[in-house]
Amino acid sequence: MRIVVLPGDGIGPEITAATSNVLRVAAARFDLKLQLEEHAVGHASLEQFGTTVRPGLLEIVRSADGLILGPTATADFKDEHSGEVNPSKYFRKSFDLFANLRPAKTYPGLRNRFGAFDLVVVRENTEGFYADRNMEQGNSELLVTPDVVISLRRITRHCCERIAHAACKLAMNRRRHLTIVHKSNVLKLGDGMFLDICREVARGYPGLAVDDILVDAMMAHVVRRPDRFDVIVATNMFGDILSDLTAELSGSLGLGGSLNVGADFAMAQAAHGSAPDIAGRDVANPTSLILSAALLLAWHGERRGDARYAAAGRAIEDAVAAVMREGRATRDVGGDLGTAAMGQAIAEILQSDRASAAAAAR
Repeated sequence: MRIVVLPGDGIGPEITAATSNVLRVAAARFDLKLQLEEHAVGHASLEQFGTTVRPGLLEIVRSADGLILGPTATADFKDEHSGEVNPSKYFRKSFDLFANLRPAKTYPGLRNRFGAFDLVVVRENTEGFYADRNMEQGNSELLVTPDVVISLRRITRHCCERIAHAACKLAMNRRRHLTIVHKSNVLKLGDGMFLDICREVARGYPGLAVDDILVDAMMAHVVRRPDRFDVIVATNMFGDILSDLTAELSGSLGLGGSLNVGADFAMAQAAHGSAPDIAGRDVANPTSLILSAALLLAWHGERRGDARYAAAGRAIEDAVAAVMREGRATRDVGGDLGTAAMGQAIAEILQSDRASAAAAAR
């Protein structure tokens, strides 16, 4: 498996280094023919090549088996015509990565104010209220007058159907419970169609329990009882907001894995931003990107029919859980480990029998 690694900006290089370390250990343990190929993106690429995503990088990524994208300083990149391309948007659009899978779970050994839970938010990733994803040219925010802006949202049957299938398939491999999050009482046409299509698709999965909740009510329900949810499917913006909330409920946004999946390509990506205020201080939590890389391995294994990659992905997740159970963690979740030390702790457990013990306790 050849993975292109793009470290990104801010804390990106630090958490990417920790993730690459864990992947190399996993490759050795499970005899994976894993090749990590690093390239510049974001500010490093802008300085070197005059653009945040240099010419030819897309083809390099396309020829690989997967992509790991570190967080980039997207707020800094305002003018695509000057080379300031948003790398996350660029790769999501280029590979039509329509499903953003965002697991969130609690870990024994970490402080937790909301009770134990284990859920996944499945977010539609290619349309909705995202102005840069709705039009063939330009974007879907219109400046009518200096004082009036109109934002258009695109919702299509095709995109609703494929995200619904992705969510249903995932739920059937978990606890067989799907929750559809929407606002069809107000957005009667767009969210009404999304809800109807999700229900229609779900009927094709016998034994799948389905309910639906308005997005505003969902924010209260998921805080009050996150354990009642298994797989949650939502349109782009609602899923974006909800997945950050559920990750934070687990203890920190730094614990939330994220995988962007298309028909034949996937991109692992930390759930958080580049955090320039703590860059270079060895305090960032690398767990989000490490778990995202584990998801990428599992996806590759399922696609290629190679159980070693799925086993490696599970072992990384188990090693993360074992580290947490031993009370070792970064500062954002009450620990005292730095970025590199956290990555090394996970790597060490991955090499030891303690990872197997964590799997047995799961």
